[in-house]
Order: sequence, then structure tokens, then C-alpha cells
Amino acid sequence: MTKTAVVTAGTAGIGLETALGLAARGFSVTVVGRDVDRGAQAVERINAMNPASPGRFLPADLASLHDVRALADQLARDHAATGEPLTVLVNNVGAMFPDRRDLAGVEASFVVNHLSPYLLTELLLPTLTAGAPSRIVNVTSGAVGVAKRVFDAVEPPGGYYGFHWYGRAKLANLAYTLDLAARLDGTGVSVFAADPGGAATDMTNGTLDDPKIVSPALRLLWPLVRRKFEHSTSGPASVAARPSIVAATDDALTGRTGLVIGAQASPVAPLRSATDPRIAQAVRLLSERHAPLAAT
Repeated sequence: MTKTAVVTAGTAGIGLETALGLAARGFSVTVVGRDVDRGAQAVERINAMNPASPGRFLPADLASLHDVRALADQLARDHAATGEPLTVLVNNVGAMFPDRRDLAGVEASFVVNHLSPYLLTELLLPTLTAGAPSRIVNVTSGAVGVAKRVFDAVEPPGGYYGFHWYGRAKLANLAYTLDLAARLDGTGVSVFAADPGGAATDMTNGTLDDPKIVSPALRLLWPLVRRKFEHSTSGPASVAARPSIVAATDDALTGRTGLVIGAQASPVAPLRSATDPRIAQAVRLLSERHAPLAAT
């Protein structure tokens, strides 16, 4: 039976390299993104990698929860019509914003880095469960270590600092990922987080050059902070994709769940706060409030 995978933000960077890696392992890969031209180019490369299982592109703006709902509906209908299982879902989407912005009234970083993958995953759970054994891979970030760990609201109090807000949204998604793994234990759906470590991508190019993305305390150390950013984003996307590919395909992970696959493509201990049930519960309540499963 055909192995199938969906990779969000899969038309460039780490997402594209993940899609190519899955295609090389025999998957029929669907990549999701906004740009039709880049989508066509991505599919061409995927098909060259695996002509026996052609890839496809689905357009969606993953910053729009309306688009996420439509995407989930199309994927569920397609798999129901063909009878093919959805073997792997890789939520690779991510974005960092130097200036605060809203998306439909909700802070953008929280929408893109958490609510969007959360909603897509929850809406596709029936399809993933029906196709079990299957895997969910949520891409995380080392930025979770600088995140404020209070989730009473979408945004914590204080000024807006893009890198910290990005890390906080990724922490929310990591806590959700580990909580989801526990919730789905025994269903045949394994859930992993994958930390790419960093690479030169569209998201990092230029964004990390602006000191206003970090808190005032870190701005005092900006030359050191900037060098660390430059070092962490100097590697190729193909290497940064390895943790996601391993999480999605490694036979050694069969039957396991709730693991973080680190930048060296092996399991690592999760950030302790991501395993705190109080944080997981707070994130769950925020998610249900701002991205309800039933459209309103």
C-alpha cells in the first residue's frame, strides 16, 4: 500500500528538504504552501526523487485558520475517496515577526506557530487514526528556552519581542505535542517533536539581524547574541530536515511516542516546562478558545 505524507510549508527550505527525504523513502508526498510557482517546482523535484509515487501541491495560507479548515477537509475527503491511509503529517510551518501583528484578532506568531498546526492536526485525527499506524511530527525550536511560560492568555504582559514570542508559541506547540502523544497512546498514532537546530531559510534570512526581536536585556549583549544567531542559522536545510525525516520514518521509533528528536536526529530530553501538565492544560484551553474545532 502507498505510504503518504503531508508536509506543511513544504515548498522551500526545511519543509522541502523534508518532503524530498520522505519521497526518497518511498512516500507519496503532498506539500502545502502559498506560492503556486514554488509549489510546482517542489513537486517537480519530488517527482524526480520518486517517479513511482508522484507528489502534489495544495495551496493554503497556513496563517489563515479558515484555510487550515479547508485544507483539512480536502485532505480528509481525498483519503476517504482513494482509501489510501494518511501515514505521516509533518507540521513544518513556522514564522517569526519582528513587529507585532494580528491575524483575525489574534497575535500572529501564536496563530502560525501553534494554532495553525494544532487545528490541522486535530481535524485530521480521524483520518490519521483510520490509517494507523501513522505518525504526527511537529517541528519545534530551541527558542522554547527563552519563552515566557505563562499561558493565561495568547500574549504575556510586557513589550513585544519577536524571538521570544516565537519561542513561546513553539513552547505551546511542544506542550501540546507531548500532551497529544499521551492522549493518543494506544491508538496506533505516534506523535513526535523534531528540532531542526537551525538553518538558513526564508524565515531566518534577515529576521535575526534586528536587535528589536529580543528583550532589552539581550540587546545589551547584541554582538554575542547576533553571532549565536548567525552560527545557528548557517547550516544547510537538508541537514536541518533530518530530525523530521527520522521522526517520520525511522523503524527504531515504531511503537514509541512522545519523543523529541533533537538536532542530531536522535531523541533528547524535552524542556521540562513542556512536560508540565498545568502548562499543557492552559495551552489546551487557549487552543480550544481561539481555534475551535467546529467553525463558528
